[in-house]
Amino acid sequence: MAVVAAGGVGYWALNRESAAPVTQINAATTEGDTEAAEAIDTSSIQEMVLGDPDAPVTFMEYASFTCPHCANFHNGPFQKLKSEYIDTGKVKMVYRDVFFDRFGLWASMIARCDPNRFFGISSMLYEQQKEWLAGNEPAAIADNLRKIGKVAGLSDEQIETCLADEEKATTLVSWFEQNAAADEVTSTPTLFIDGVKHSNMNWDDLKTLIDEALAG
Repeated sequence: MAVVAAGGVGYWALNRESAAPVTQINAATTEGDTEAAEAIDTSSIQEMVLGDPDAPVTFMEYASFTCPHCANFHNGPFQKLKSEYIDTGKVKMVYRDVFFDRFGLWASMIARCDPNRFFGISSMLYEQQKEWLAGNEPAAIADNLRKIGKVAGLSDEQIETCLADEEKATTLVSWFEQNAAADEVTSTPTLFIDGVKHSNMNWDDLKTLIDEALAG
């Protein structure tokens, strides 16, 4: 079964020339694309939340599965955030997708195929980012994503159905564009702690901000 093509709702170009440990988002949509995105009903997209929904502090991250700085964050500071604050009920995490390219969109569609497996698959995608993106060849990348989905416990039927869901792909891109515009997100990873926006940071700085929010 074919994998959906990425397009139709506008794209955001990838720029990795910045010296800062973030991937910049450059608006590449036209005015018509933006209006089209805003017109699409995105209420079917599930917000991905990890941790106690009643935790005293909310940590939200905008990230892309194809962003190398996001992988570094997830394989580093996020692991400590999860073990010390999310798993202990102090922090609730909200994950917001950013799409630079069709590969990141396909990865999200695999991760979202079973919402209960989302964060487990996300971890695999970040840990194996260099491997599944190797070669930059669409068919090979799609097959790599299928393999990750199968290892995570998805059936072949689930995987093919999710990858071929053009309506969901279009809705996901619109959801991303609406969220990014509303929160003025211009790079990934972008972090929010109780609604206050921050750029990428190391663990010590993040821990300080989380502790300050908890002391509130």
